[in-house]
Amino acid sequence: MEMQLRQLRYFVAVAEVRHFTQAADLVGITQPSLSKQIHALEADLGAPLFERVRGNIALTAAGEVLLPLAERILADVDTATREVQELVGLRRGRVRLGATPSLATSLAPPVLRRFHDAHPGVDLRVEEGGSQDLVRDLLRGDLDLALIIMPAQGTDPSLDAEEILRESLVVASLDEVPGTRAGELRITDLRDQPLVMFRAGYDLRDATLQACREAGFEPTFSVDGGEMDAVLSFVEAGLGVALVPGIVVARRPGIRVTRLAPPGVRRTIAVARRRDVVPTHAGRELRRILLDYVRTATERDDLPPGVQPR
Repeated sequence: MEMQLRQLRYFVAVAEVRHFTQAADLVGITQPSLSKQIHALEADLGAPLFERVRGNIALTAAGEVLLPLAERILADVDTATREVQELVGLRRGRVRLGATPSLATSLAPPVLRRFHDAHPGVDLRVEEGGSQDLVRDLLRGDLDLALIIMPAQGTDPSLDAEEILRESLVVASLDEVPGTRAGELRITDLRDQPLVMFRAGYDLRDATLQACREAGFEPTFSVDGGEMDAVLSFVEAGLGVALVPGIVVARRPGIRVTRLAPPGVRRTIAVARRRDVVPTHAGRELRRILLDYVRTATERDDLPPGVQPR
């Protein structure tokens, strides 16, 4: 018996809709072609699969026996096809990672290097932006994974966000800020300082506003609405000070870096994905490599500057 998979698909389609013409439309062939394939299947099996009862299509006893077996066979074939395609996806395909600006320049590069070395055929796409923007892109399906900063109120319930690290903020300025003592500032020392502020959508904006308000004052903005590079350039131009991750000013010799006195301002880094979407094999592999890097770097005390274990 040479039963073909397409014949089983046609049989299951007719069994589902109980109508040959509708089943033909469902599988994308003409009704005569579908009927011919069903007759061929019945000939191979030696038994009719359908009968007409008062003008309606019904399964025969043989059809009732075959239906669950056919559904199981087709499900197994679909699963095998998907698994093979996922494995092929690690030789080709793509994975899309989002990251905040500080994480895109500190945590992402070594992780992406490890992934690329292991799977050079996979197209790596990186989206840099504020956490709010990255969460929006995740929910829209534009990203597979994102390195975000956890908001104080928690993430959207549609996301699975695993906390992995903490990141400390520092004060970036052109000159020494009044109130600096032993290389440290308190948040209250920024009360009379003009701040260069990030645009809406950057979690650094929310972190700065929250820290100032918890210290009892509303900050004054000298410039409002910048991206990371623009904010650092405005600081270098002497337009104001900014709260930024220490890693982003490590290569900006024109900027003075001052620590915040304890407890300082820390942010929790998380890797996030959508709960309702089954991750691709490449996406799972990138997440595994990321978590392995974080674990190894923590054990070796080799995390980027300003980043601490969770």
